[in-house]
Amino acid sequence: MRNHRAHYFGSEEKARIEIIPMIDIMMFLLVFFMLVTLKMIENNGMKLELPQSSTSAPIETTKITLGVTRDGALHLNGVAISEVNLIARLKELQATKKVDVVIAGDKGVDYQRIVRTMDVVRMAGISSVALATSQN
Repeated sequence: MRNHRAHYFGSEEKARIEIIPMIDIMMFLLVFFMLVTLKMIENNGMKLELPQSSTSAPIETTKITLGVTRDGALHLNGVAISEVNLIARLKELQATKKVDVVIAGDKGVDYQRIVRTMDVVRMAGISSVALATSQN
């Protein structure tokens, strides 16, 4: 007997490559790398040395990251911004949807500057404010 598979009409069935499982795997890999890439963009390109906290927990719905550098400059999602423009921008965002703000202050920032930044965010009508830390 021959080792070829035969069709019931007697003709041989040709070998073929199944492409549907390959497409499924490629879609899975595409989604996986997209999610990994989105997670990597979280820091917005600012180099800050965050203080450490043993009780820190990740925030699930962070919309805006507000960075405060050692010299007191504000950065909204990585772009420098003044207090006046920040208030206007936050009010504009708050009018369209719920906004959560995370303040990422550099380790050497004066505590009063962080409190002032929280006051600026609250003046815009946003009560959901968190402080970013790094875990031990």
